[in-house]
Amino acid sequence: MSQPLSDRIKSLPVSQTLAMAAKARELKEQGKDIISLSLGEPDFNTPEFIKDAAIQAIKDNYNSYSPVNGYADLRQSICRKFKRDNNLDYNINQVVVSTGAKQSIANVAMVLLNPGDEVILPAPYWVSYSAISILAEATYVEIPSTIETDFKITPEQLEAAITPKTKMIFFNSPNNPSGTVYTEEEYRALAKVLEKHPQIFILSDEIYEHINYGVPNFSFAAIESMYDRTITVNGVAKAFAMTGWRIGYIGAPEWIAKACNKMQGQITSGANCIAQRATITALDEPVSRIQYMVDEFKIRRDLIIGLLSNIEGIKTNVAQGAFYVFPDVSHYFGKTIQGTKVENASDFAMLLLEKANVATVTGEAFGAPDCIRISYAASQDELKEAVKRIAALLS
Repeated sequence: MSQPLSDRIKSLPVSQTLAMAAKARELKEQGKDIISLSLGEPDFNTPEFIKDAAIQAIKDNYNSYSPVNGYADLRQSICRKFKRDNNLDYNINQVVVSTGAKQSIANVAMVLLNPGDEVILPAPYWVSYSAISILAEATYVEIPSTIETDFKITPEQLEAAITPKTKMIFFNSPNNPSGTVYTEEEYRALAKVLEKHPQIFILSDEIYEHINYGVPNFSFAAIESMYDRTITVNGVAKAFAMTGWRIGYIGAPEWIAKACNKMQGQITSGANCIAQRATITALDEPVSRIQYMVDEFKIRRDLIIGLLSNIEGIKTNVAQGAFYVFPDVSHYFGKTIQGTKVENASDFAMLLLEKANVATVTGEAFGAPDCIRISYAASQDELKEAVKRIAALLS
């Protein structure tokens, strides 16, 4: 029997992060002792004050469809958060709440991109950026970077990548998968290039903004010349340990927000009502209430970088944000390890899973084929054991 799937779905790659997580779960079910360092998910519980707000919302009978773009008082909270944390002035008509930041990004791509448009992706980039560009029938153009440049692109690289077809560029700082954080000075230098190309819109994904270790977060839309062309994306999944609550949001020019509201109205409508009520509490409380998680992530970052630096052939940089380390493992390409020939990062990641029982993600999925992504959103004991297994395998 034929399976006449659409060209759209056949052209869409499988998420490598989710695929590796599924493979790790499958091996665990077979009884293998897998340490999973593949998913970008905090291992903390959602803070009690947020859970209490959700329970109260249930008691207050929030159980009906919510407005497509989110409750008005939540959007007010988001506006206050943008002003407090990012020095950005948005009104509630510029804010759209979605079922996670991934939907927020997809909404923006769908309302701005046409077939044949080009999207610039500074690499490494989150796996879904390229997939969402494909769904929007656009072409994505990678700008490569390396561990030697701290995985940052230069203004000269950006200028060289721009063509008459360029419609959008995606920035992500702190970055998934590298943990790189762009400084205000570096963003302003990139903005100088974009000022010469007024047809280009900027999507600034700031979902990891609060998970940083010294470099202050700077929002691209805070650059005056970029404000009317920038869509700021954020959410509560990472910093508040609320991944399963599925709340993301944008701040954008009002005409873009209106278009995203229209798009969302035909796909999911409003986001979960209870999660929205809890998000008001999460955003209105001082950021200091989640600092304990950030402090622990920094300890883990220092731990895993120190451990990995003792393994010959693995190169690491000191990431300034998020909860990932993105080592260059190209030293091992072309080598045979325990009977397995390693040709690329995908082979290397699979070798770690099958021979060391450690799940990571290939850098090829992120546009950086020399690297693998390791999430340190795991206990210190798990991180020590994982690196011990990797070191034993590679020795």
